[in-house]
Formats: sequence, C-alpha cells, structure tokens
Amino acid sequence: MLEKYSGQPPSRELANDIEFADQMGGLMPSPFRFARHGESGMEISELLPHVSGHVDDTALIRSMFGGHFNHEPSLFLMQTGRLIPGCPSLGSWVVYGLGTENQNLPDYVVLDDPKRLPINGIQNWQSGWLPPVYQGSRMRSQGSPILNLHPREEFPGPVLQLARSILADFDADHRRKRPGYPELDARIASYELAARMQLLATDALDISDESAATREMYGLDNEVTASYGRRCLMARRLVERGVRFVQIYIEGQIWDNHFDLEEELRYCCGKTDKPVAALLTDLKQRGLLDSTLIVWGGEFGRMPLSQVSPGEKNAGRDHGPGGFSVWMAGGGIKGGTVYGATDEIGYKAVEDPVSVHDFHATILHQLGMDHSQLVFQRNGLDERLSGVDPARVLQEILG
Repeated sequence: MLEKYSGQPPSRELANDIEFADQMGGLMPSPFRFARHGESGMEISELLPHVSGHVDDTALIRSMFGGHFNHEPSLFLMQTGRLIPGCPSLGSWVVYGLGTENQNLPDYVVLDDPKRLPINGIQNWQSGWLPPVYQGSRMRSQGSPILNLHPREEFPGPVLQLARSILADFDADHRRKRPGYPELDARIASYELAARMQLLATDALDISDESAATREMYGLDNEVTASYGRRCLMARRLVERGVRFVQIYIEGQIWDNHFDLEEELRYCCGKTDKPVAALLTDLKQRGLLDSTLIVWGGEFGRMPLSQVSPGEKNAGRDHGPGGFSVWMAGGGIKGGTVYGATDEIGYKAVEDPVSVHDFHATILHQLGMDHSQLVFQRNGLDERLSGVDPARVLQEILG
C-alpha cells in the first residue's frame, strides 16, 4: 500500500502524531527489497542477508507498540517497564529472580560501544530501587575489560590469601555495625567479586584464542563489523561461563534515521547483520542456543511517511511507537514464527498487539519466572517489572 500511495499526504490521525510537522512529507515505501527465507517463508529485508539465514530459529513480533514518542521515556519503558527514570532494569530483575550461576563473574554484564553510550547512558542498566548488587557491570570490549582490576604489585599466593582473609573479617565487622545499608553490602560484594575476577574476567573476554574461522565468522577481520562482532563473540564467551544476562549496545543512536534513511540503514545493518548471525550460528553449533534466549530490538520503529528538511540530502523517517518489530531466538522460542501485524501502511499495531509488559512477561517466562510473582516490596507495595497493567505471555511464539 505504501508503494501504491507513495508520496501522498498522510491521514489526519497520522499527521497528529508527527513531532516535526514542518518536515512532514508524503507516504514513503521502503527503498529496499524484501524476500521470503527459510522453510517458514519469513519476509526479511535485503539488508540482512546473514540474519535471514536464521529465520527458522526466530520468532518475529511485528505488532509491538510503545507508550511515548521520544527516545528517553521509550528507552526507560523498554528497559524497565516504566516511562520514568530510577526503576530497575530488566537485567536487574532477572538476576534478582534467578541468582548467580558463577561466583567469579558478574551475573549481569553490559557490553556498550566504545564510541558512544546509548541514549540515557548508564541508566539503561541501573538497579533502581532493587538492591545495588543487581546493577549491570559494564565491561569494555577494547583494552582491559575492567579498569584497575589488577594490583600494582604482585604478592605470593599465601600472602594474598591471608590479606583477603583479614580484609573479609574487617568487612564483616564493619557490616555488623551498620545494618540496613544495602549500598554497603553491594560495595563489599563488588570488591570481593573483583578479587575473584582478576583471572577469570580477563580470560572470559580474551578472544585471542578463538580460531581464525570463528573470528572471520563474527567479522573481526572487517573494520565495519569488527567492533560489534567483538562484543557478540564476548557475549558468547560470557554465556559459556554462566553469566545470566548480557546486553550488547550499538554506537549511540545510529538507528535514529530522520534523514538519509537509505544510506544510514545500510550502515546500521552492515555493522550488525553478520555478527548477530554469527552469534546465532555459534551458540547453535555449541549446543547453547536452546538454553540461551536472544532478544533483538529497540525502543520504537519509524513512521510510514518521509521526513524532509531543507539542506538534507535525502528523506528519512520520524519516530513510530505505534507499531514496530522485535525478534527472539533460542531459549524455547518457536522458530519460523511471525506474530501480529500493523495496519496496511505500518503505522499502528492492529493484529495481536504486543505491549512492552507482554514482551517482558514473555522473556521472564522463558527464563523460568512468573512475571506476576516476581515482586519486590517497596513502601508497602509489591513492585513488578510488568507493573500493575495486565500482561500476558505470548504462548503463540513458544515452542
């Protein structure tokens, strides 16, 4: 329908949702071709030739909808289930509910882009009013994974062990005299974890021992894909070692294609397509995909009409929270599934709409938790990631 009505003005309803009315153009079809892939025949853009080879392991949700037009509140909603700052992130909720599998690495690791932090910065992996011990641990994908991890002077093992034992006694005495301080507990726990990580964290993120074939598969030999590919490979190594929750971020806000959409989307997909497909391939061939849930997406989509401005080379699209797509793979997901749909021009979710709370409830379900039972008491209230609004698990996409 966008092809049929290309260039025509939008409806009044759609026009009312535009942030930059003075830059509003006509309806805009995609500049890219779509084709069916896999046994399921899922339609995927030509910009994703590597990911398209994994559609039969993937569930594509085409009817997500958000609650706000701007990045900041939309990201808070996607990360925490609320439109406001200061609430626990999804990763914090997960490790709060599941605990740890590995005593020598953080439960929740964040691999952000060395070039730029995402919108909302470190608030994306905050623990909010959950105990601070559940906050995400940021690790660097270039240089030393964690700054100041190793001591300036090396000591013999027995001396180091004795020093840590004495320090543990001091910490325990200090904690007993100051009950009810979760920040203190978290700080002591973080120092104890840092001591245990001195060997394992470096090993977990050291990709130098990976085969040439693996490095090529992730795109580490190509300047375009190397940075994102390195973080995808690190994520696999962390999952192998029992880290519960890993988040990978891309350079700032490169998907925010208000102008020059065709050129910018080629750049975004060129950086991410091969590494993401490599992660799926790698996990599957190692027997880890069935037990690892991969979730890919952003805080909203784009409008089905062009955004144009004097001085800009080519048109782009404005924010579109009314209907957008995310996908999941592995972790008990029914591969080759397409769930829900927007209207005929891609403006709003109309068939089986999926809220962010539904999305979170489904993720928690696949990790073995009931979203209605995962609670934290605060100020006399049972707080939940899924809030007080009704939320449902998307049974239709589960294997």
